[in-house]
Amino acid sequence: MGFLEDTLIILASQVVFFIGGWIFFVKQLFRNYEIRHVFVQLVFSTTFALSLTMFELIIFEIIGCLDSSSRYFHWRLGLTLLLFMVIALIPYHIAYSCISNIRIVPQKWVQPITTMIWFCYLYVFWRIGDPFPLLSVSKGIFTIEQAVSRIGVVGVTVMAVLSGFGAVNYPYTSMSYFIRPVLQSDVANIERRLMQTMDMVLVKKKRIALDRRRTKPNAKPGIWGMISSVTQRPPGAENIGQLRLEISALEELSRQLFLEAHSMKNMQERERWAGTLQGKYFNVLGHFFSLYCLWKIFICTINIIFDRVGKKDPVTRGIEIAVHWCGFEMDVAFWSQHVSFMLVGCIVVTSIRGLLLTLTKFFYKISSSKSSNIIVLVLAQIMGMYFCSSVLLMRMNMPAEYRTIITEVLGGLHFNFYHRWFDVIFLVSALTTIVILYLLHKPPNVDTSM
Repeated sequence: MGFLEDTLIILASQVVFFIGGWIFFVKQLFRNYEIRHVFVQLVFSTTFALSLTMFELIIFEIIGCLDSSSRYFHWRLGLTLLLFMVIALIPYHIAYSCISNIRIVPQKWVQPITTMIWFCYLYVFWRIGDPFPLLSVSKGIFTIEQAVSRIGVVGVTVMAVLSGFGAVNYPYTSMSYFIRPVLQSDVANIERRLMQTMDMVLVKKKRIALDRRRTKPNAKPGIWGMISSVTQRPPGAENIGQLRLEISALEELSRQLFLEAHSMKNMQERERWAGTLQGKYFNVLGHFFSLYCLWKIFICTINIIFDRVGKKDPVTRGIEIAVHWCGFEMDVAFWSQHVSFMLVGCIVVTSIRGLLLTLTKFFYKISSSKSSNIIVLVLAQIMGMYFCSSVLLMRMNMPAEYRTIITEVLGGLHFNFYHRWFDVIFLVSALTTIVILYLLHKPPNVDTSM
């Protein structure tokens, strides 16, 4: 195929990706909000389309689709446009949206302040590479390599944190082993204690209200009336200070009891779900991913201690082990190409699905009618960084002959640094998640001495 035909194929796929991003924006993210800014939709959908184009070109590289020169051109063009969105366009409009929502800022000052903040962002973005072994200035300043090297630091950090959390949290939420058995009698007991505590709080507050009502008609006006109300309390009057201390303690106890009751209800729901066919399926997957998590933590530790980076992709290494140690007869090059294609395809699908689910949950938790457009721009920024960094890490899962195009496009980037950085952040994230889930899994000690 010629260059024109290749370009039409890429453009057609980008149109499909753009429409998909637009539909996801309207039907999923903004289904509960009024769409006020079409520009936000355009930015989100364009970033989504350019991000998926990176993955598409990786798959085209493996299966040999399109001419090599066309693929190289579209790699450069797609990366340039994606970097322009992530570094220039989206941050500028995030700053503009934030400043324009501040009422005390006059309209004539919005543009200058936004421009000043954007230049400060560019300075911080450039300086972020100082602590890391990135490219030197001699390689150029306004180059794809310099931009990707700095985007990669932030994006790989986000990916490693999410991966470490997911590798531990998924087995925890899927395996029936971590489900604490809860009897209905225990739930009823906690709910009864909660209601008794709330009744006690109500009674004590009622005593305070009655005392105030009883003493209010006898109160003298002026400062002397306030002094006498404190120093000369009538017989039988309540000790308001002591009652307030008791109410505070009982309210804290009621909060603990409510959290315990809520936790028990959730455990009962998980226990019922674990008995279903879907629950049993995810329980099996949870055991598999728990082994993967342990293996990944072990490998990351070995890589960090011995400064080790894999030279071969896992597919080729696995096939070579099957050929040399198990005695299987197969074409290593042929099967490594096809298995790598399926592996990369699975990584692409799971990465896109996982990121979109995470973005949706995050959006619904913190968005409002006023901040929704700003949050969507922030999510588009994170999405662009995430997918751009995925290209750096996915390079290691490809056979050596298919890594050439990425190496040519990104130049002399220190790919080994990003893999080691991912291992370090993944290890910290996974161990931190294990500690947090261990503390959360321990049943709280509720003080019922009141």
